[in-house]
Amino acid sequence: MNNDDVSNSVTIIDPVRSWGFPDFAELFHYRDLIYFLVWRGIKVTYAQSVGGFAWALLQPAIQILVFSIVFGGVLQLDTGGVPYPLFSTVAVIPWSYIATVMTVGSNSLVANSGMLGKVYFPRLIFVMNPSIGGLIPFLISIVLVVAVLLFYQQSLTRNIFLLPVVFLLMIAAPFSVALWMSSLTIRFRDFKIIMGQLMRALIYFVPVMYPSEQISPEWRNVYIINPFVGVIEGYRSCLLGGEIHWDSLISSASITAISLLFGALYFRRMERIVVDVI
Repeated sequence: MNNDDVSNSVTIIDPVRSWGFPDFAELFHYRDLIYFLVWRGIKVTYAQSVGGFAWALLQPAIQILVFSIVFGGVLQLDTGGVPYPLFSTVAVIPWSYIATVMTVGSNSLVANSGMLGKVYFPRLIFVMNPSIGGLIPFLISIVLVVAVLLFYQQSLTRNIFLLPVVFLLMIAAPFSVALWMSSLTIRFRDFKIIMGQLMRALIYFVPVMYPSEQISPEWRNVYIINPFVGVIEGYRSCLLGGEIHWDSLISSASITAISLLFGALYFRRMERIVVDVI
């Protein structure tokens, strides 16, 4: 073996800086691992079940049915003339994705602690995995959205061109929360319990079951601080037409961007000690 071959076979591993951003070039080199973990998660969820991928449709359908009976039937909630099953469907589907990403992503490092101490790879992959893998059931459940839109003969408006922006917000917002919560859960396992309680309560602070018009104007500026409000309102505006709530969309994009920025910095710092304290 000549000297050139030896030099080309050496990999230099530098220590991780205390503060900085994740190495996205390194993530690209581990793309096969990302694919494997995403596929493993899908197989674990659906491969051994009788229903298989049908559960991606049945789970939100059951939730929509319950909401339609309770809020659309018993309470007769005013949705501005939109049939309640249609009103709830376009919100439940993105909310299911958001809830899954935050719940699974926040606990991802602790849940995979056995693997973290055995081999090196970017820890961020575990937090990214639910965001990528969750798109599979989300895309399957879009069939339910299309079916309901066709059943009620809902015509699309030019608001539909805003849908890609709302879709990206739907991915980025819960991922930013998962970045923070996974970093905090490394040291403080209390956040695992807090996250469970938070997810039970958070659905009441997002206009999934009710229209955001129910919120009084004096409270709206506080209400839209929640970045998921802009996502749900955005989906309703894109698919059902009507007014685009630019205030909640801008608020959601701004808060998500800030959360991603500082969340990535904090995650990078905690990544240095994850094996020692997990």
